[in-house]
Amino acid sequence: MKRIASLFLVSLFAGAITLGAYKLFFEKDTYKLVTTNEATPFLSTSSLSTSAKGAGINEVDFTIAAEKTVNAVVHVKNLTINKGSNNLADFFYGFERQQTPQIGTGSGVIISPDGFIVTNNHVIAKASQLEITLNNKKTYEAEVIGADPSSDIALLKIDVDRPLPYLAFGDSDNAKIGEWVLAVGNPFSLTSTVTAGIVSAKARSLGRNQSFIQTDAAVNPGNSGGALVNTNGDLIGINTAITSQTGSYVGYSFAVPSNIAKKVVEDIMEFGNVQRGLLGISAANINSKEAIELGLDEIEGVYISQVSEDSGAEEAGLQTGDVIKQVDNILVRKFSELTGYLSSKRPGDTVEVVVDREGRRIAKNVTLKKQQTIILPTTGFMVKNLSDEDKKTFGVKKGVKIIDVPEGYGRYDLKNKVITEVDDKEIKNIDDAKEFFGEISKYGRTSFTMINEKGEKERLILQ
Repeated sequence: MKRIASLFLVSLFAGAITLGAYKLFFEKDTYKLVTTNEATPFLSTSSLSTSAKGAGINEVDFTIAAEKTVNAVVHVKNLTINKGSNNLADFFYGFERQQTPQIGTGSGVIISPDGFIVTNNHVIAKASQLEITLNNKKTYEAEVIGADPSSDIALLKIDVDRPLPYLAFGDSDNAKIGEWVLAVGNPFSLTSTVTAGIVSAKARSLGRNQSFIQTDAAVNPGNSGGALVNTNGDLIGINTAITSQTGSYVGYSFAVPSNIAKKVVEDIMEFGNVQRGLLGISAANINSKEAIELGLDEIEGVYISQVSEDSGAEEAGLQTGDVIKQVDNILVRKFSELTGYLSSKRPGDTVEVVVDREGRRIAKNVTLKKQQTIILPTTGFMVKNLSDEDKKTFGVKKGVKIIDVPEGYGRYDLKNKVITEVDDKEIKNIDDAKEFFGEISKYGRTSFTMINEKGEKERLILQ
């Protein structure tokens, strides 16, 4: 009996030890929250997988983009000669003016293996001599092929005896807000320096009716004209400006989108100047008192306040009061988004414009045209190229029509007359008018030959 009791006790202890070990080492606690209703939990946990590009900066690889870019970014040295007089005595006594050399620096991007370089216009403006230094320290003298101050883009050329590393233009329209980018340039005259940031915003106008890419990549003096690239090493912008009270980087910088820079460069190469394709509309100033009273400042899109005569917009049937919502595949929420996209187009290109007209979406194909109106230098006259109807009305084949004049010229009754000559030089179109009026001196004598609606010649002399 005692033997049986001993075996029972041993079995009991063995079972208890086994059960305790199982509970301690193998069984997991399971808890269940019991609620009195089926309400959605206040907090939830995401089970989405991590992005393939990584959850943070350490997972983003900048090395490939940097390797592709640094050798294609150059240092630009601009030598200008200041010929101004140093003091009043030099002016009165005719002493020889001192020529003071001034040196400015910036960056540039090689865009072809044979030595074409794109940079900012302000980097090379008024240059007497330009010197390019490659990343391998080799230097060249550069020639200015052309420049466009309005987009702040210039094209340079150096003569080389072997192919150079270069960057091809990427598609800046595909750049996304929040995307990682690198800024490569020569700040403070340092050899190709790489800084990283993200695209902070697109289509920033900065009050210039332009369209800049905004980034928080560090850009300092000397970076102007350098490359803005994505992590694939695609050139998506030309660094051009910073916003700072000190002149150095404090958080934001701006780049000309690559699509605009590419179009400017191609125009300079093919035509010698920039060909701008215009839609032919005027947009309402949404910050004006009248616009605010009408609620236009709350509209998402571009409100058409006027459609220009003989423009592509007029021919396509766009109307005053239409709100432009989209151009091709680009959504338009503000004027700079519209002008930014159109800046990459030429006269003769056709774009699809989607407008909101009294609550209905309407799509129109608009053929862009050359600029038809211009404000003339010196006088301030606003003139336009002659339409076929104007040529019939005035009985002329060439000239420009005055459509507006400054207040001081009101007494001359100049509006709606055609200027055919200035100082005996024949004017065919607004290009001639801009050139010839640019040669007028405010202090000299100038004569205009005009035609009125009766076909009569009139002559006006200003002195």
